[in-house]
Amino acid sequence: MDEVEIVDYDPRWPRLFDEEARKLRAILDPSLIVGLEHFGSTSIPGLSAKPIIDILIAVRSLAVAGPVFIDALRKLDYVCWADNPKKDRMFFVRGMPPFGAKRSHHVHVTELSGEMWQRLAFRDYLRVHPAEATAYECLKRQLASEHPADREAYTAGKSAYVESVMRKAMT
Repeated sequence: MDEVEIVDYDPRWPRLFDEEARKLRAILDPSLIVGLEHFGSTSIPGLSAKPIIDILIAVRSLAVAGPVFIDALRKLDYVCWADNPKKDRMFFVRGMPPFGAKRSHHVHVTELSGEMWQRLAFRDYLRVHPAEATAYECLKRQLASEHPADREAYTAGKSAYVESVMRKAMT
């Protein structure tokens, strides 16, 4: 089972991102990458989160980078979610149930114009607005208790809140 687990902030998360970013830069063609960021809740100091390091990579072209990334990331034990319905991105998981151990890392690949890259504004907004980060944490904990084994419902439950913060962040 792939449970939704929220844990207290772990000060090791930035270091875990840095370590994984070094590994990714070592195996990926740098000419394809235009940005590599730590994002998601583990990138916001003090915020409770699912203990999964989210990494966002912007590429010049998904069509060019996609096949290369699939082979390269496999060497780091990532599984590509080939059935991803969102075609403006690729999604890789280390520890993809039921194929591996517990999830530890996600790699999201998109173009600079992609929705995912724009979501960095959400991260940046929460980093400088602690009250908003606290509200988000409360929502996440509530949704995790309501949907402990349903990641899709957990994520869907956050969408309206995320959109409201994105509107604030973009003004």
